[in-house]
Amino acid sequence: MTNPLLRFLTGLLICIFSFIYAQDTSKKPLQKDPYFTPKTVPQKNAPPPEKVKHIHSDELRKDPNKYDGNNYFTGNVQFEHQGSLLNADLVIVYEGQNFVKAIGNVKLQNADGSVITANEMEYDGNTQRGIARKNVVLTDPKGTVIKTETMYYDRVSNQAYYNTGGTINDGKSTTYSKTATYFLATRTIDLSGRVKIEDAQYVLEGDNVVQNQNTNIVNINGPTTIINKQNPKNRIVTDKGNYNTNTKEAFLYKNSRVYYNDKILTGDEMYYNQLTGFGKATGNVTIDDPNERRWIKGGYGEIFEKKDSAMMTKNPYAVKALEKDSMYFAAEKIISFQKPDSANVNAKKSFLRAFRKGRFYKSNAQGRADSIAFNETDGVLHMYTEPILWSNGKQVTGDKIEAYFNTEKENIDSLKVIGNAFAISKVDSLNMKDEFNQVKGKLMTVYYGEDNNIKEAKVIGNAQAITYSDDVNAQTKQKERIGISLSTCGIIDAIFEEKALYVVECNIGANSDTYPMSMIEPAKRKFPDFNWNTKDRILKWQDILVDTPNYPEIKYETDTALYDSAQKVIEDEKAKEEAKKPKRTRR
Repeated sequence: MTNPLLRFLTGLLICIFSFIYAQDTSKKPLQKDPYFTPKTVPQKNAPPPEKVKHIHSDELRKDPNKYDGNNYFTGNVQFEHQGSLLNADLVIVYEGQNFVKAIGNVKLQNADGSVITANEMEYDGNTQRGIARKNVVLTDPKGTVIKTETMYYDRVSNQAYYNTGGTINDGKSTTYSKTATYFLATRTIDLSGRVKIEDAQYVLEGDNVVQNQNTNIVNINGPTTIINKQNPKNRIVTDKGNYNTNTKEAFLYKNSRVYYNDKILTGDEMYYNQLTGFGKATGNVTIDDPNERRWIKGGYGEIFEKKDSAMMTKNPYAVKALEKDSMYFAAEKIISFQKPDSANVNAKKSFLRAFRKGRFYKSNAQGRADSIAFNETDGVLHMYTEPILWSNGKQVTGDKIEAYFNTEKENIDSLKVIGNAFAISKVDSLNMKDEFNQVKGKLMTVYYGEDNNIKEAKVIGNAQAITYSDDVNAQTKQKERIGISLSTCGIIDAIFEEKALYVVECNIGANSDTYPMSMIEPAKRKFPDFNWNTKDRILKWQDILVDTPNYPEIKYETDTALYDSAQKVIEDEKAKEEAKKPKRTRR
């Protein structure tokens, strides 16, 4: 018998048996999985669903003791339904239900090019839904492979679902999840529960994410962490955002933090590129450096991981926490960075820069300058362009001021004032008299005492001083004003006391005179460039948050009674002398 004739007879027998078995009412009713139950009621007058068609098999069988007495096909079995082909070793047909169950080497090839393989599969031709079980593998047309133990798929909505745990591999990354829904048309995967996405460089772990296989963008909708495998301390944490697994770019919108180089960037909205190390944040931004015990806050910030630097603008300020006292900085722009220590290859030095309208506050020193540079590691602070520093009732100005900190005691040891150095102190801070001790010159070094107050000033080059001199009355034991000393030297060494400034050394071209209060005119009691600034002085740390606190200028009382009396006496004497002169009369 020829092969075509054999195939014809085999097919005819299968058709006949199928018809006969279809009439058999002894079969047990089919118990379907609830997944196959339609969610909507079929429309009236709707055309009947297309039947699942038998294409080929080696053998048709029926056994009352097997498969509830339903027909089953064995050997190279193939069925077709609306463009999809089902292949298996064995297929059971539930004729009245338009339902089949495939067992062994099951393979479903869908019209869209996706393929599902499994050990077992059930398919309902009425709802076009299927369930694949045991070693299930779904491969989409572009090569994404999903593996699980049980998969539910819907050809109408073109989606697949599992809740038994599975993996998704796109050739670059692997996704692990308990539950997933794959929308094949858009190639998006809705991953609920705990999710892990891993590639050669990074690991994303989180709750409730949506992965797009076309764009390789992950939408984050729950607490999620993205970790750098080579340096696990460098990571991203967020509750909501988008992450591109190709470019390693993250857009973060809620409860987000970027950990880099032992620092932390936070903000209302953030962007970070793990490849370039560049990040930015807006709204309530903080750059925290726990190792330096310093953080910077502002409205907009940028970080540069590879340069180990950061920048903050929009009303920025920085706080450096110290054991006993903290320092505060503010400006229009603040920059922080680290550089390798030339003396120790395993260490770094930290720096802080405050540009334009820089301000700083510490309990015993406050300052303003156009820009401030602070070497946090060595404890050296530089103030550039019109700097002014206040310290416990004393004011220091110059072209440039350098402050040197004792990094162990966290206090200022000394100041160096370069160019037009000028130090002023109120003679008595408890009264409102217009009396100020002053010392100035080209260069000045200011030393602090054990009480963290300015104790001594050494001035070099055109050194000058105006000091108020007092003495104790032998009878009343009270201090009495002697007068004002004017000193001019090449070098001056002056000591600050609570209400006095003593010139202890005046060398090189020394010239010092003391004038009683009745003999020195008010204009000579201050240097021409005297400027006691109370409007801009920083009294509390919150004052650095504005360009200037703009305090009212203090009006001091000028005491010129003795001088005025002496001048009146002199004028009276001159008048008397004029009166004694003979008067010439004209004829």
